[in-house]
Amino acid sequence: MDKAKPFLKWVGGKTQLLSQFGKFYPPKYNNYFEPFLGGGAVFFNLTPEKAYLNDVNKSLIGTYKNIKKQPREIIKLLDVLQRDYYKRNERERENFYYSIREEYNNLTAGDFRKSSYLIFLNKTCFNGMYRENSEGKFNVPFGRYNKPPILDSENLLAASKALKFTTLTSINFDKAAKRARKNDFIYFDPPYHPLSQTSSFTSYSNNGFSENDQIKLKRVFADLDKRGCFVMLSNSYTAFIRNLYKEYKRFHFIVMANRAINCKAEGRGAIKELVILNYKPWRKDK
Repeated sequence: MDKAKPFLKWVGGKTQLLSQFGKFYPPKYNNYFEPFLGGGAVFFNLTPEKAYLNDVNKSLIGTYKNIKKQPREIIKLLDVLQRDYYKRNERERENFYYSIREEYNNLTAGDFRKSSYLIFLNKTCFNGMYRENSEGKFNVPFGRYNKPPILDSENLLAASKALKFTTLTSINFDKAAKRARKNDFIYFDPPYHPLSQTSSFTSYSNNGFSENDQIKLKRVFADLDKRGCFVMLSNSYTAFIRNLYKEYKRFHFIVMANRAINCKAEGRGAIKELVILNYKPWRKDK
């Protein structure tokens, strides 16, 4: 069985950056912490022996927990959903999508049906986005795809195996790394600081992520640094973020990411993103 990869498409997911991230990881560390898990690309790429994974989105963490504990139940329901979806015409698919979306929003986080529906909606919604309204309801419209790959049973089983020795929580980011100690590795991938007043996309949950949250995160970063942890953070290449972490300026690194979700064409394509470390990378660029 191959190494697991993210089973969800997530806005800001790091799969495309993994080849650039390799030089940033510490070669040895104890426990791994990821307080903003999202699609989990870095976690699955590293497959650490012991990990503490967190996200404020309770439905997302409920899905990880269910894949960890009962992947075959998720696979069975996804298989039913995929068969049902494929046999319909486009109009019927659209109606089916909205009926599943409504049921998803009425289920509680942790229900294995909600977890299965989350994967189904992620594969069939517009642009594979996850977005919630102010009431915490998933509200992404239907995506018109011919035959989206809804079920990847092999990858879900691999993900379950990778999650075996993880602790999964849905708490505030400042509490998610409280137990981190010297030589632990923490990777922060928060909702990015917007490049402009109109470019913000922080609705992974109905809570948003403000500049005050960015400042609070910087304090957590500095505290972990004092504890002797290895800390790595991704964020947008803005003056606000560069200035916020100016004391770590020697360890500011630029990576290039492709942005596809933007209402303006000039906001798409390869753009600079910032990686900030509290340590010197061990590997040099080739």
